[in-house]
Amino acid sequence: MAQWALAVDLGGTKIEAALVDAAGAVLPGSRFRLPTGGGSSSAELEAGARAVIGAAYAALPPGESLLGVGIGSAGPIDVHRGLVSPLNLPAWRDFPLRALAEEVVPATPVVLRIDGEAIALAEQWVGAARGSDNLLGMVVSTGIGGGLILGGRALAGPTGNAGHIGHVEVGGMNVPCLCGGTGCVEAVASGPATTAWARAQGWAGSTGEDLAASYAAGDAIARAAVQRSGTAVGQAIASATALLDLELVAIGGGFSRVSPDLFGFIREAIARRSPFPFVAKVRVVPSGLSDEGPLIGAAALIHRADYRSEV
Repeated sequence: MAQWALAVDLGGTKIEAALVDAAGAVLPGSRFRLPTGGGSSSAELEAGARAVIGAAYAALPPGESLLGVGIGSAGPIDVHRGLVSPLNLPAWRDFPLRALAEEVVPATPVVLRIDGEAIALAEQWVGAARGSDNLLGMVVSTGIGGGLILGGRALAGPTGNAGHIGHVEVGGMNVPCLCGGTGCVEAVASGPATTAWARAQGWAGSTGEDLAASYAAGDAIARAAVQRSGTAVGQAIASATALLDLELVAIGGGFSRVSPDLFGFIREAIARRSPFPFVAKVRVVPSGLSDEGPLIGAAALIHRADYRSEV
C-alpha cells in the first residue's frame, strides 16, 4: 500500500498541491493549481490555498495513508510560528499557513519550510544533486530563492530562512530591492527584473517567454539582458561558495530556461574567481526535476524527514 505526502508549493505566481509517493512521483489527477500574484487579496490567497489543499486531500486513494503535509513557501517565513510573508505577495504578512493546512487536513503532521530548502532536498533525492552532500538548490523565476544542504543535511537556520540567496547583494548593481537592500540578485536577475531592464533599454516584449524568443532570434538587447542576469547569479553563487565551500548548485525555475546560454554566463562569472580554486570548482547544473520539482521538494519534507532541517 502506497504512503503519500500531500505537497504544497506557494510562490509568487501560483499555489499548488498534489499527492506524492515515496519514490517522488506525483499521483495523476491529484495536482491542483491556482494563481496568486502581487495583486491578490489575503482573502483570495486564503481561498486558493484552501481549495488546492482540499482538492489534493480529496484525491487520496481509498484505504491508503497520508504521512503528512509538506509546505514549501516563498520567503521569508517564521518556521516556529508557522507563518509566511512572501515578499512578492504583499497581502500576506505573517499569515498562518501551517494552521490553515492543519485545519484542512486534520490530525495530520504539517511541516513548513522555505521553498528553497524543499528544492534542495528534491534535487538531492531524485534530481541533479544525487550523491552531493554540500549543495545549493536554487530557483530563478518570479523571484530567486535557494536552500542549503551541508554535510548531508538541510540547513534551516533559527527562523527557517537559511539559504535565501535571492537577497545576497551583487557587485556594481545599484538596484533597489523590496527587501530594503540594494543590488540583491533577485532585484537584478529574476525574470520580471530582467524583462523590466530589457524594456528600459528599448526592447518591445513583455514576458520571459518573449525574451527567450528574442534571444533565440539574436536580439542584442535580449542577449545583454540574459548576460546581465547570468552574471549576477554567478556572482551570488561565487559569494555563497566562498562562504560555504559548496560542491554543486542545481538551478531550476521558469526563467532558468530562458536560454541554455544563461548557464554559460553564470559559469563565466564564477570562473573569474580562479585565484580561489575552492570557489571556482563549484559545479552549476540545470535542475534534474520537471516542473513538478517544487511539489516533489515539499513532499521531501515528509518522505525525507531524516535529511530535513531541525528547528
